[in-house]
Formats: sequence, C-alpha cells, structure tokens
Amino acid sequence: MANEIDMRLWQGRRDPEPDSDRWHQRIAPLSEKAPPGCALLGFASDAGVARNQGRVGAAAGPAAIRRALAPLAWHREAPAFDAGDVTCEADALEAAQQALAERLAPLLDAGHLPIVLGGGHEIAYASWCGLARHLAPRETRPRVGIINLDAHFDLRDPRHVRSSGTPFAQIAEDCHARGWPFRYACLGVSRAANTRALFRRANELGVLFREDRDITHTELDGVQRDLERFIARCDRLYLTIDLDVLPASEAPGVSAPAARGVPMALLEPLIEAVRDSGKLCLADIAELNPDHDIDGRTARVAARLVHLLTLNG
Repeated sequence: MANEIDMRLWQGRRDPEPDSDRWHQRIAPLSEKAPPGCALLGFASDAGVARNQGRVGAAAGPAAIRRALAPLAWHREAPAFDAGDVTCEADALEAAQQALAERLAPLLDAGHLPIVLGGGHEIAYASWCGLARHLAPRETRPRVGIINLDAHFDLRDPRHVRSSGTPFAQIAEDCHARGWPFRYACLGVSRAANTRALFRRANELGVLFREDRDITHTELDGVQRDLERFIARCDRLYLTIDLDVLPASEAPGVSAPAARGVPMALLEPLIEAVRDSGKLCLADIAELNPDHDIDGRTARVAARLVHLLTLNG
C-alpha cells in the first residue's frame, strides 16, 4: 500500500543563469533526518469517488501533480521533500485512509508542512485522522479549523456508505467522540449540487459556508473578513481544496466539473489568508482526474496551488 519514493517524475528544464532553480532541481526524497520543510505525500485513491458514483480516475492525480509542479520556478528558502504515495488497492478505502494517517502523523511530529496530493476527496478524512493522531497526545481540546474550498459540503450520512461525499460528516463524528469542537468552513458551495438535507445538516453543525455565487469581485472583501474571523477562533488550520470548486473551464479534469465555480483569481486571496495566518499545519488537494483533463490544464492549476501554498517557506 505504501510505495517507494519514485523521483523519476521530477524532470524539467535547467536554466544556465544563477538562482534559476526549479522544483525538480530542489526537491529531495524524504529521509528520517530531513530538516523541517514541505513534505508532499500522494494519496492514489478513487475508491471513494467510485462509491459516490462519480467518474473515476483520481488515483492518477498525485503523479500528474508532480509532473506539473516539477518545472515550476523555485522560490522557497526551506526545503521540500517527496514522501512517496499511499495507494488504495481496489475498494480497500478504510485501510488506505488508515495508512495515510499513519504516514502523516510522523511528518507533523517532525515539524513538516505536509501537502497531500489526491486522489478523491476521501483524502480529507484520512488527512484529518493523521492530524488527530498527531494532536491527541499533545492537547485535550485542540481548536482546529477545517477550511474546505469546494462546490460540495461532503456532509452526506456515512452510515449508508463512506465515500468522497462523507469525509466532513465523519470528521464531525470523530470530533464529537473525542470531545473536540468541530469548526468547519466550506467556501464555494454550489446550491445546485447540494440537497436541502445537506444545507440543513451544515446549519445544524454550525458550518460557515459561502456559495459560489457569493464569491465575486465585489463581495470578496466580505468573504475574506468572514474567513479571517473564522481563523481568529482557531489555533491550527487544515486546508483542503477540491479542484471542482473551480469553473470547468479552469479545471475540466475533475470528478464532477462545475457549471459555475469560483475562479482561481478569487480563490488565491483566500488561500493566501490561510497560508499567511501562521496557523496552517496541513493541506491537501483533491479530485484531480487526469483521464478527463484537457492539455494538462487542471494538473497545472493543482501545481500552482502547491506553489502558492509553499511560497512563504
């Protein structure tokens, strides 16, 4: 289930000028003695998408993101590492989620900023389990803010089937069992893609949400203020980005393309607010489906998001 680290994906051009490195020249395979840095960990799974009756193919997402990230310009001071992949075999989703959690917790313990590359949005429950494993021995009631950029709440009832549509309901259940607060913000929600039951559940759980139609150039300042107030009430942040939050024209290669979506130009300031808060401890990027991408467009968007998240490192 855990794959060896394959650095052959990290290829690209080399410029002769000084200080012209690119990601493929600077990223290194993760080792036990690596200093704290950004650690990329793949989650090659689309079992949750299949269970959710979506179009499969997201298991190939981590490799596609690495290929797209490799030639991007390097602007970091701290190091970056490839931590390999966790692969979901057939429908063994729960085992794969547990394996990812077991890989994530030591990265967090070592002071790395893990960025998990998906894979379907079932990645979110696995990421949460890794973060909870890291926090549980250290804090009795951690105030973790979960910020999801997504067209979907993903709050479906997990008692029926656990899938890419249930991770935040599963996290809410886990928080309740631990006696931890559940603090969840979902930005970019499509009313057309979420049932009344899901909106009701979001309200019952006290979710901060903004619909895709509310995130516009004229309303962006207000959305940012809401996000900043949410961040202020948290000690740590977990950011999860479902690429289907973007318009289909910008991200065609996803499991559920958006008819409207929120453009990248409006998402970037929100992501920067999370990044620059000093509280971000974990991020993941979900739902890249290379089988349905057009000219690698969605993979490039995902790579730019990794680049954006790591610029201040």
